[in-house]
Amino acid sequence: MVRTGVLTMKMEVCVDSVESAIAADRGGANRIELCSALSEGGITPSAGLIEAIRANVGIDVFIIIRPRGGDFVYSEHELGIMRADILEARKRKIDGVVLGVLTPSGEVDRERTKELVDLARPLQVTFHRAFDLCADLDRALEDVIACGAERVLTAGGKANAMEGATALALLKRIASGRISIMAGGGIRAANVRSIVSKTGVDEVHTSLSRKIEVSCSDGNGDKVSRLIGNKGFRVVEEDVREFKNTLESIESEAKTSASLR
Repeated sequence: MVRTGVLTMKMEVCVDSVESAIAADRGGANRIELCSALSEGGITPSAGLIEAIRANVGIDVFIIIRPRGGDFVYSEHELGIMRADILEARKRKIDGVVLGVLTPSGEVDRERTKELVDLARPLQVTFHRAFDLCADLDRALEDVIACGAERVLTAGGKANAMEGATALALLKRIASGRISIMAGGGIRAANVRSIVSKTGVDEVHTSLSRKIEVSCSDGNGDKVSRLIGNKGFRVVEEDVREFKNTLESIESEAKTSASLR
């Protein structure tokens, strides 16, 4: 078990629609990561979607800068698109961007990542889970720190944060306050307490989306159900609030424990 000390937990929710963003805001999230095409792991959202969400939520909005699905080795044309999207995010007063560039050999591309980080200023920058594809996570962490990003989103090189808890705890220790380690991958209210206890992280990323169906008419007067949102999935305010309440409970317990030491 990692001693957590006095924590101030931050909760980031991944969303792909205005409705999900509003639910995240009302449920108590600190920040949203806005993506499109979540079925492909997320790509840069449209200007229209960015504008609509910026107008409807009061919490921090980060957008993913990813021109396509697939790997994270980008051509010069794709990097040009990423530069333009970063400038668009700055113009629309977005709070941060989420990005990552790798080399063909599976390392952080320090030169290109740093260029994008510098271009994004004064926005915050998160290096996303491309990090988990690096063979040497310790070296990758030092590379991301050298690029100037504020945080790295990671599952410790595993499919989910629970499986990667040991590596996450090690990354947290190596980071030593130089960068925030944000745990992500399969985190829900039911397991976040265990993940925080094992890793000591104070930022967590979650999708919390659930299948949503609505009833509508088929045109012949009969009611049918159809899925809405991203393949029928959407963030629900109550789920966000449950997750937030769990984080607040973890904070409270950590403060009580610290006061008794």
